Amino acid sequence: MAVKTEPVTINLGPQHPSTHGVFRLRVKFDGEVVLDVEPVFGYLHRGTEKLAESRTYVQIVTLTDRLDYTASMSNNLSYVLAVEKLAGIEAPERAQYIRVICAELARISSHLMATGFLLNDLGAFATPLMYCFRERERILDLFEMLCGARITVSYMRPGGVLQDPPDDFWPALERNITDLPQYIDELESLITGNEIVLARTRDVGTISAEHAINASISGPILRATGVQWDVRRADPYEIYDRLDFDIPIGAVGDTFDRYLVRIQEMRESVKIIRQCIEQTPEGPYRADAPWFIRAPEGDAYAAVEGPKGELGFYMVSDGDISPYRCKIRAPSFINLTALTDMLVGWKMGDLITIFGSLDVVLGEVDR
Repeated sequence: MAVKTEPVTINLGPQHPSTHGVFRLRVKFDGEVVLDVEPVFGYLHRGTEKLAESRTYVQIVTLTDRLDYTASMSNNLSYVLAVEKLAGIEAPERAQYIRVICAELARISSHLMATGFLLNDLGAFATPLMYCFRERERILDLFEMLCGARITVSYMRPGGVLQDPPDDFWPALERNITDLPQYIDELESLITGNEIVLARTRDVGTISAEHAINASISGPILRATGVQWDVRRADPYEIYDRLDFDIPIGAVGDTFDRYLVRIQEMRESVKIIRQCIEQTPEGPYRADAPWFIRAPEGDAYAAVEGPKGELGFYMVSDGDISPYRCKIRAPSFINLTALTDMLVGWKMGDLITIFGSLDVVLGEVDR
């Protein structure tokens, strides 16, 4: 005689180990099998887009740091590009190279966190995460040399950067970039062929390329499905059109592919930074832009390829020293829209792993 069971609804969160922030999942289970998932947002809402309406264009830079706070340099870059487009400001060539270096360092730092926390979610507590944090600390040391801050950097400005890198920054960057490839190889050798990792991630949480495109998903999650889309190549900004780099892609769009794409992207970021070091010219680090920027009436949108995907700012000006409207395209928020389809049919243990592989930061989801 078959035993009939009733579905059980369980709340996961709002405090949860596989999210950077505060997030709740209302999950319906049949035994251990996931039947339905309802994401609940808003616990970290701070009104960033509305606050921007009462700040000057320079002051808003500090708000962008608090979006994806694992990669605040990328947030800075997307925002200042939108303001420069809106106000007709062009950053000097030296500033563009410095900003690209910072954005790629932020990408490596973010992917290290994503990889470490994914292994943590798989049950490899603390040790792999500390391996990743060891190298991330060296990148944060570089940020501290640039601006005195490690996480919420507020380093970029419309028209350039806050200040020129100090003399000891370049040798420290060179040492870091020289050491990173060996470390990435070491990290991958410990993870990629691990039978437990393969059993828990191969063909788990798969999403198709068609589904990802229809959901407007971007970043490593999209590229893991085999779609070779990267804003740096599709719509180049700054000096990316002068740089030689590949766009890593996956095969089936599962949890393992998402991990592997991030590993490969770190290698490409190292390649980009090395080219920037060789090509960075002398000259001013900031354009002669006023402190109180008064952009002409109009609107502008600028996007960058952030660590989580396409991060964009849509700015509207009415001619005042503050924007009339600010709208943020947050990749973590959009990437979460496919979460339910990725989780249904899997078990409780897989749920944590799949969710962790999305590398969601709630700072930019709730804004």
